[in-house]
This record gives sequence, structure tokens and C-alpha cells, in this order.
Amino acid sequence: MLTILGFAMIATFLVLIMTKKMSPIAALVLIPALFCVAVGKGAHLGDYVIDGVSSLAPTAAMLMFAIVYFGVMIDVGLFDPVVRAILRFCKADPMRVVVGTAVLAAIVSLDGDGSTTFMITVSAMYPLYKRLGMSLVVMTGVAAMANGVMNTVPWGGPTARAATALKLDAADIFVPMIPALLVGLLGVLGLAYVLGLRERRRLGALRIEDEESVGAKEAVLVGAGAAAGPARPRKRPVGGGADDVHGGDDDQDLLKGLDPDRPTLRPRLYWFNALLTGLLLTAMILELLPIPVLFLLGAALALSVNYPRLPDQKARIAAHADNVLNVSGMVFAAAVFTGVLQGTGMVDHMAGWLVDTVPEGLGPHMALVTGVLSLPLTYFMSNDGFYFGVLPVLAEAGAAHGVTPLEMARASLVGQPLHMSSPLVPAVYVLVGMARVEFGDHTRFVVKWAALTCLLILAAGILFGTI
Repeated sequence: MLTILGFAMIATFLVLIMTKKMSPIAALVLIPALFCVAVGKGAHLGDYVIDGVSSLAPTAAMLMFAIVYFGVMIDVGLFDPVVRAILRFCKADPMRVVVGTAVLAAIVSLDGDGSTTFMITVSAMYPLYKRLGMSLVVMTGVAAMANGVMNTVPWGGPTARAATALKLDAADIFVPMIPALLVGLLGVLGLAYVLGLRERRRLGALRIEDEESVGAKEAVLVGAGAAAGPARPRKRPVGGGADDVHGGDDDQDLLKGLDPDRPTLRPRLYWFNALLTGLLLTAMILELLPIPVLFLLGAALALSVNYPRLPDQKARIAAHADNVLNVSGMVFAAAVFTGVLQGTGMVDHMAGWLVDTVPEGLGPHMALVTGVLSLPLTYFMSNDGFYFGVLPVLAEAGAAHGVTPLEMARASLVGQPLHMSSPLVPAVYVLVGMARVEFGDHTRFVVKWAALTCLLILAAGILFGTI
């Protein structure tokens, strides 16, 4: 019964947010509370919620101060050169813009933190998507998939969890998977190219003089990239290709996603801010201090040095308060969902049922089975739940048929591109919040492409003999 109710709770949540019948925060709180009462454990709801909040409180704190920190870095102009470099590559061509999004997200993902990746990527690319009238869900989908592939680096989380759960060396898991992961990354870049071409056909390659009229409408076009026809009046295409876009110095000035004359700029402190950010990311990778502590210290230092006057500091905090409230609120709401799933035992029953449904004849192919199961399980469960609760059971079943723990651990990484868009991943709320995209719109767009990327990595892993 708990298995059925668990799946029903998740399905209800997804249907309600994808059909926009409820906001994600309301659904994350009310749906699990209702199902908690339905399983007869309503009296324990408070305990489950407190347990969930306690486990996610460090994540919420990290996101709060990370948003303030990177918000300040955006205000002072740290990422303006990155924006200009990307814009010079993109040249107002939608295809190049989407590919640039994938490349930027993949590079920034090397720091191992999804929230950081999404904040930097959206900060750089959002103004250009808006100015060209491009689909914002294309941006969020491509960024999430690129980050999902790169999330498998040993310091990113999943690989370390798999190594810990099965008592293996993280390098032994990750290094042989690099060819398959590169195939997955190439798949994301190829998808970005295709989606970019469809955006180009929909909008045409634009002259920058058209950007004001193109950006006038703020719409999230879920169907963009799925059809070639124009979704709005077609702007003056210049030969239909990127090479025909004539952008002079004035055009490049117009394309700068951030106002070059904004009063918050601190050009004299550029290298201080760059050094501070580099040290912060290095300390995060080396785990010198807990990430929430690092961002708390970084935000306080960035505010104090760049804006020594108290009114200026208050103004910068107020400017980013909406993002902080939306994201932290979503994380604490997600704590209700995860707390009820784990506290009632639903997640354990669901995992056990899925493992038991694997036919005996598939025993020698447990690595393949694990790779396939990693898609739904890492989407509907936290990484901790999957790697510490489910993977050891699957590995034991595989060992009985001669499948090595290393193969099982590598196969367990396959679902990460889809996992990064899970409603249980706090970073995805940073992505959709900063991009001003409805979570349901993002989900409808990205799930099929992310699942395809996962299966591509699985196929490559089997082909290369690492799974």
C-alpha cells in the first residue's frame, strides 16, 4: 500500500504543477501532508517535516548566501567580460546562443556545484535570450542537462556517494566513465545545436536593431524548438544565417546583457572580486570549510568591500531578496515532501518494489538494469536515498550474478542529466527562478531530452565496456 501511495503522491504532485493547478511551493507542502494523513501517520507529520527541514537547512543557507554573493558579483561587473565574450561568439544567432549556453554551463559545472553553475549561466545568457525573444525553457533545459552530465565529477556528489556506499575509490569509478560521459556531453551539444537551429528558423537570425521589439514580449515558449514555424511575427531575417548578421560596435553595445553604465559597477575592484571568487571556488572544491560557511563569509566580505556604506549594502540585499525568498522557500517546502517520503517509509517500499520487479533472468545484466533504473529513481528520490539506500541492494543482487561493484557504481551515474531537473533538487529552483520560467514548463520541456541523454551515456558505457 505504501508503494502505491508513494507513486500516487509523486504523480499527483507532478500533474498539479505541470498543469499549473498549484504552485510548486503549495504542492510541495500540501500534497505530502495530505498523503501523510492518508497513510494514517498524520500525527507524525510535524516530526517528518522537522527532520526534512533539518536535513535541508544547510542547503537552504548555502543557496541564500550564494545568491547574495553572485548577485553582488553580477552587480559589480565581474561577469561582464564573460557576457561580452559569449555575445561576440553568438552574434545574435539563436543557434550560437543555445550552443553557447551549453558550453558555458558545462565549463562552470567543473566547480561541482549546480547552484553556482545556474546562477552564472543564467546571469550571462538571460539578457540575450530576452533581447532576441528566444525560448527561456530552451536555456533552462540545456543548462540543466549540461550540468547533469558534469555533475558526475568526483567532487560533484554522486560519484563520491557511489564510492562511499560500495566502498570503492571514486577515481576507479569516474575515470573509466569519462569516454561515455564525453559522448553524453557531445549529445547535449548536438541537441543544443538542433534546438538552436529550430529557434533560428522560428525567429530568423536577427539584426540587433530589432532586439527591442523582439524582447518586448516576455513569454516562455514551451513549444519552441519543437516546431519550425514562427511562433510570433517574424523579424527581419538577415539571409537566415549567422554569417549574414552585420553587427558593428553599436550593435555590440546594444547586445551587452548588463547595463555598462549601471551605478553598482566597481571597475577598480574587478581583480579583487575575481580573486575572491577564485579563492571561494577553490576552497569549495578542496572542502576547506562547509559550503554554507564559505558563501556566508564570501557574501559578507563582498558586500563590505564593494559597498562600504550601510545604505548601499541594504540596497544590494534588497535587490536580491526576491530570489533569496523564492529559492529558500522552495527548498524548505521540498523538505516537507522529502520528509514525508522518508518518514512514512514510502521511499523504501518504492525502491524495494522496483528491485523486486527485476526478472531473475536479468541478473547477469544488473549493470544495465541499474543504469535504466537510475533514471526514475534519481528523479523521484534524493541522491542520498538512491546511492545509500537502493544502490547497495542492487549491487548485492548483481554480485550474485558476477557483476562487479565498479560496473554497478558506474551504471548508477547514468541518470544524473535527468536528476538535475528533479523537483527534489534545490538547485533547479535557482535555475527556473532566475530565468523566470515556471517549473512545470521546464519539466515538460526537459524530461524527454534529459532521458535521451541518459540513455546515450548508458549505451556509450556499454559500448566502451565500462558498464
